[in-house]
Amino acid sequence: MSFSRAALTVIAALIASAASAQPSPMSEDLVWKLLELGRVIDPPRTAALFEPLQQKEPYQGVKVERDIRYGPADRNLLDVFVPETAASTRPVLIYIHAGAFVGGNKRRTPTSPFYDNIMLWAVKNGFIGVNATYRLAPQAPWPAGAEDMASVVRWVTDNIGERGGDPARIYLMGHSAGAVHVATYVSHPEFHNVKGGGLAGAIMISGIYDLTAMALADGQRAYFGDDPARYAERSSLQGLATTDIPLMIAVAELDPEGFILQFDRARQASCKRASGCARALLLPQHSHMSEVYAINAVESRLADEILDFVKTGK
Repeated sequence: MSFSRAALTVIAALIASAASAQPSPMSEDLVWKLLELGRVIDPPRTAALFEPLQQKEPYQGVKVERDIRYGPADRNLLDVFVPETAASTRPVLIYIHAGAFVGGNKRRTPTSPFYDNIMLWAVKNGFIGVNATYRLAPQAPWPAGAEDMASVVRWVTDNIGERGGDPARIYLMGHSAGAVHVATYVSHPEFHNVKGGGLAGAIMISGIYDLTAMALADGQRAYFGDDPARYAERSSLQGLATTDIPLMIAVAELDPEGFILQFDRARQASCKRASGCARALLLPQHSHMSEVYAINAVESRLADEILDFVKTGK
């Protein structure tokens, strides 16, 4: 894959900033297999690398409630993961999956460890986990994703206390298309139906934040529409520069070029806030899918950064 001069500049800067990071805790064999796959989005082949390393059901020490309805649509469903033994009030991590706006689910397949893996990690590390799905394009175009985020946050705010969660400490985390929905919700207060958006923080992994900076793929046009004149207002970049919600933005070193450039635009926008720049993270040696498939399978810098983000509030 060839890179533009701008992309190479951004990549070089990001890699330089990560030079002091700890080496990858993944095995050398796993690192090489990811490098062989390259800068591609390949869920099946990436899942095959990490699935043998993940826990299988039944999950010891964790109780799971599946397919709780949070809204009127067929896909307005979520799973809740809580510790088997009662615990003091915990922060809540809501996870929003990928799928190019036209596919995906809160569980990759009915027996897949993904994205239960993120919920198991969350419970192990002191959270209540909420894994949600949402409506898809083309049947549900923009702003359906942001509307569904609002409904999820509303449901969690109203119901998580009885499950051991703290409604004052809700963190909304999205990956790829899920990150776009999280960013849209955070940056467009008109969708908030809980004061201040109801969030203690938002975590966006390999998302798209400026629709005007790229040619949209078919799935993106199915969601955002075909009129480029609407793309600026449907982007999240401007709102990321003004929101008071604490932000964390991440991208993988092996992400396709466009995601790295989008990451840099979002980081720069966030630095215009009175509260300062978002926590920004380049994940060395990871790809678009491995960054989330690795959680709870191997030591994860992304997971460690999320814990520190929650601990410090920035």
